[in-house]
Amino acid sequence: MGGAAVSSLLATPTPTSRPRPVSTTTAPFSVNLSTAAARAPRLLLLSRRPRPRPAAAVLGVSNDTGVKMAGSDIVGKNDLLIVGPGVLGRLVAEKWQEEHPGCKVFGQTASTDHHNELSNIGIIPSLKGSTFPQKVPYVIFCAPPSRSDDYPGDVRVAASNWTGEGSFVFTSSTALYDCSDNELCNEDCPSVPIGRSPRTDVLLKAENVVLEAGGCVLRLAGLYISSIDDYLKGTLDTRPDHIINQIHYEDAASLAIAIMKKGHRGRIFLGCDNKPLSRQEIMDSVNRSGKFDTKFQGFTGTDGPLGKKMENSRTRSEIGWEPKYPSFTEFLGLDS
Repeated sequence: MGGAAVSSLLATPTPTSRPRPVSTTTAPFSVNLSTAAARAPRLLLLSRRPRPRPAAAVLGVSNDTGVKMAGSDIVGKNDLLIVGPGVLGRLVAEKWQEEHPGCKVFGQTASTDHHNELSNIGIIPSLKGSTFPQKVPYVIFCAPPSRSDDYPGDVRVAASNWTGEGSFVFTSSTALYDCSDNELCNEDCPSVPIGRSPRTDVLLKAENVVLEAGGCVLRLAGLYISSIDDYLKGTLDTRPDHIINQIHYEDAASLAIAIMKKGHRGRIFLGCDNKPLSRQEIMDSVNRSGKFDTKFQGFTGTDGPLGKKMENSRTRSEIGWEPKYPSFTEFLGLDS
């Protein structure tokens, strides 16, 4: 997600070196996906189906900045540019290609480390700074700010590669909603002001670029990730009653696609599962699931913020979307 900090927990497809697509939310457990990618996840609940490698993917690789990508001059009506094709971006690509056979999907990255992987799953990779010969009708920006010296500027460049047709979606974070003390928060909640913190400022400025260009913002709650081994170490020095909002990676991808298909302009949407849980409830569920050898023992902290309870009924109604995983506990195979 255009964001940096993704929240806690469980399995998705093979992680990439991309950290969490948007969320700068303070989570009970946060992890850099580049770390998660270096180890095999203990619980892999989603399978990836190999797909044929399109000729365009072979022709479109650009290994250096400023190099024009070959083999991609003709733009189709459903072609898509993904800025930051990490875990979330790859899921978007997979679902988009299933819905639009024959379309081209471009993936722009900060390094060439995973270009072969992207080509093998039908994404035409290019390095940040590469020249696109033609604008594309669909753009999704889910790169985090952590690897950018000018994040709003990068978003502006992405917007310049959009035809203005189709849709442009930027994945942001629910951290930008200005509510705390475990209060209820929905799409009407005001945003934090500029100047609150550098982390929120960079996302707010990037959102403004998107909205001015006519794109849409998707503020995402914390995303489940590949392994919680690092956090099953007995105890955590943090308060147990802090509320955490979550959404599964697959659901974040399907919501982003649903927004793109609607073609809205200049709107902010909210992505969450509507089942906020406290840190204590999350770890109790993990223990009850029986999916991990190590048992979490408890929390030792008493200070810190309480969080917020996110609710996105308006987004669901307007977009016509419902999550595949209604809650984290049901994702674990437990009753709600």
